[in-house]
Amino acid sequence: MAHVSAAERRPQLIKAAIDLMTREGVAAGSTRAIATELGVAQATVHYTFGTKADLYRAVMEQITEDLTAQIERAAPEGAGFEETVVALAHASWRTVREETTHYRLLTELSMLALRTPGLSEAYQDYYRAMGKVTARLVTEAAARTGYELAQPAETIARFFLAGFDGLTMQHLYAPDELSEDIGLRALISATIALAGGRLELAEMPTG
Repeated sequence: MAHVSAAERRPQLIKAAIDLMTREGVAAGSTRAIATELGVAQATVHYTFGTKADLYRAVMEQITEDLTAQIERAAPEGAGFEETVVALAHASWRTVREETTHYRLLTELSMLALRTPGLSEAYQDYYRAMGKVTARLVTEAAARTGYELAQPAETIARFFLAGFDGLTMQHLYAPDELSEDIGLRALISATIALAGGRLELAEMPTG
């Protein structure tokens, strides 16, 4: 059998871990089960990642990269700051509805991280990365449109993510499309108000 380098094996194992844990839950994601999913020896997982926490960190990073890439592609060209925030928020929410299994997996990993030494740092890194990406999108939208932010982009990002996480949890455990749409529109309005602008709920597109 031809030798496969760790660099080549890494994305294969990450995908196998995501596929397995999306299908069967995080509890099923042992290194042995992930190795079996890909059809390699268990030692290959440890050789490639070192520890299971490192593999789980890579899983969170990959899902985050995939989801944020979808959101970044949704940024409208030539739109004002407020319109850009609306578009990005709705694009983010579409990923929740279209990639529900990935958000469910991230939620399970976050709950596991609270009680697992070595994994809590991985989740902290994930959340910091999400905050950094969101703050960058806010900063870029403001710079592109000449909009002066009333609060630091990091503060706006943390506020939005806190509300967005709450809506995501509701969608995962008690979905209600009408309530979610109203909640998202209210969050967008509050985020824009924090940034220094004003956008009434009635002005925002639905869906």
